[in-house]
Amino acid sequence: MKNLRSFACLAATSLCALSPSLYGDTIERSNDNDVDVRALREWINIKRQVTVKEIGGNLSISGEVRTKFKATGETVDGISIRGNPSILNEKTKEPFPSRGFDINARLMMDYRSDATWASIKLEFNDRAGIISGTTDKIKLSRAYFGARAFQGDSYYVDFELGRKKLGNIFDSQLQFDSFFDGALAKYDQSFEQVGDFYVHLGTFIINDTKDQFGYVGETGLMDIAGSGFYTKISLIDWATKNMHNDLAQKRFDFIVSQMILGYKFYPDFLKKEITFYTAGLYNFKAKRLPITNNQKANWGSYVGFSIGELKRKGDWAIDANYQWLAAQCVPNFDADGIGIGNSTDTGFYTENDDGTGDANTRGTAGGNVNYRGATVTLNYLITNNINLQQQWSQSVTLDHDIGPSKRFKQYEIEFIYNF
Repeated sequence: MKNLRSFACLAATSLCALSPSLYGDTIERSNDNDVDVRALREWINIKRQVTVKEIGGNLSISGEVRTKFKATGETVDGISIRGNPSILNEKTKEPFPSRGFDINARLMMDYRSDATWASIKLEFNDRAGIISGTTDKIKLSRAYFGARAFQGDSYYVDFELGRKKLGNIFDSQLQFDSFFDGALAKYDQSFEQVGDFYVHLGTFIINDTKDQFGYVGETGLMDIAGSGFYTKISLIDWATKNMHNDLAQKRFDFIVSQMILGYKFYPDFLKKEITFYTAGLYNFKAKRLPITNNQKANWGSYVGFSIGELKRKGDWAIDANYQWLAAQCVPNFDADGIGIGNSTDTGFYTENDDGTGDANTRGTAGGNVNYRGATVTLNYLITNNINLQQQWSQSVTLDHDIGPSKRFKQYEIEFIYNF
């Protein structure tokens, strides 16, 4: 109450400075106001002077500065979409560019005490250019805190609350591109002769105006019996609400299971870690619909490998994989694979990616699904701080009986300064 009264007095003092008549009415109480304002200022100064050393724990601040160039090609039924002056972006009324330059920055802050922690990540993702450039693309991509509830000799149980990417919690090359705004429980235990076992379970908000929530979990066993083999199984449920609208319901008719098998080893001749991995996905809620040629297009898969880690100057790492993603396997808004361009931001079931517009037909079904393609990513540390990243991606339509025939390719080169 003291702080509230101080704030009210501070506001009254500001009004007095703006109006002589008001000042005259309140001059007899000015001494009390001075005391209250001084108390408020002292309280603020005291809070500013409390250091991390005094409250305990460790605070780390890190960041990235990125400059990116990308060249993109995209065709629909043989017609080029990128760089075509006859095809305009409905929002900007300009052609879709075939080349682009981006200026990005990321600021991360992490705090950890003995049994609690918190993390924040801000992203600034802007296009480059005096005319084409932007300056206001800011995103809060991570903001959560956690606590350790139980800990034994070989196990622990943690709880976390807040925001992070689904892909930062659960593993996939084809899904988990959405935000996880919710609560997460994690149980991890090491078994000496078996491997490292874990179960991570969470619930997250999809649309709070409709009381719509999602549920997700993943369990895994790593380094099975010391062999280097591992497996992960996940399940995510988007179909948790009766939308009372056929088109809206179709957007969330997804209960997706995924199984990953992998093998990690460290050959002496290369002196770098190598990982081979493969995965399969299946959507249990898919239905045979006219838009899918009365078939269930509800599966996905990928296979790939990675070599190396980035630790110091001169290190390199490469990841390459091939992906297949059918039209009904994962929600279009959660697809995290190569994609197939989709410059016009169409949805699979609806005219627009956000679920608005007219219903699509089998001939107009769009989105960033129904493709097969490959991607290769190469990282090289020029210095301990500067990473040169290059990526090549290419994809084509998987099922030509669904939607138009598409082709997509993209090359990206990015310089990333880490501090």
